[in-house]
Amino acid sequence: MVNDPIADLLTRLRNAQAVNKESVVLGYSKLKEAIANLLAKEGFVKEVSKKKKNNTFEILLFSKNAEKSILGAVRASKPSRRFYVKADSIRPFKNGYGMAIISTSKGLMTDKQAMKEKVGGEVLFKIW
Repeated sequence: MVNDPIADLLTRLRNAQAVNKESVVLGYSKLKEAIANLLAKEGFVKEVSKKKKNNTFEILLFSKNAEKSILGAVRASKPSRRFYVKADSIRPFKNGYGMAIISTSKGLMTDKQAMKEKVGGEVLFKIW
């Protein structure tokens, strides 16, 4: 049993990227799929595909030398300590080279989208 599924997702992505794997297979949940789809939309992973047979989904990764490969990721809000940010205090992460994923009342968004929509929320993690 995994206590923190978001941290598990990030660790699996970092480890797979470090050993140059082509894909990662994870147990399905709506939150993990939403995060993976957001990462695919922003270009950090190639593609996300759901397998209905055994309730899993697969994330296809870029090669280690690709321009938008995952160099690092850090969990901001943990189960033991939540980290919230107001709409007016959101700043670009790593001068725009990275991004923060924020859980808002309008759903999951990147820090840029949250600044544009002027909504705050819980900062789940930062990735670069």
